[in-house]
Amino acid sequence: MPVRNTTLKDQLSNVNEIEITVTGRKSGRKITLPIWFVSENGTLYLLPVNGSDTQWYKNVLKTPAMRIKARSAEDEVTITPVSEAQQVSAVVEKFRAKYGAADVKKYYSKFNVAIIAQLPR
Repeated sequence: MPVRNTTLKDQLSNVNEIEITVTGRKSGRKITLPIWFVSENGTLYLLPVNGSDTQWYKNVLKTPAMRIKARSAEDEVTITPVSEAQQVSAVVEKFRAKYGAADVKKYYSKFNVAIIAQLPR
């Protein structure tokens, strides 16, 4: 039986956590870490756990691209930082719907920024 070539979009529907790889703003090194996400209609929503104080968020402000990996699928995405309160609140609500309000409250301490990225087609 042939192995199915799965895309990043396919894999995102099967996982609750992805790996992101960002470029360190001071070191220039690649940094990989696991994070939660929401994927809807070809758009990826990311919420830094410590808001604008989150290190990976500060890194993507300097280099606005990151590598996203879900299981065996990965791709490069260009990010758009969001700091307008209504847009950030909409992302927070997406996270609450996916992960539960209690867990979002437990793990996230600051809700002043979010990241939006268009997934590759």
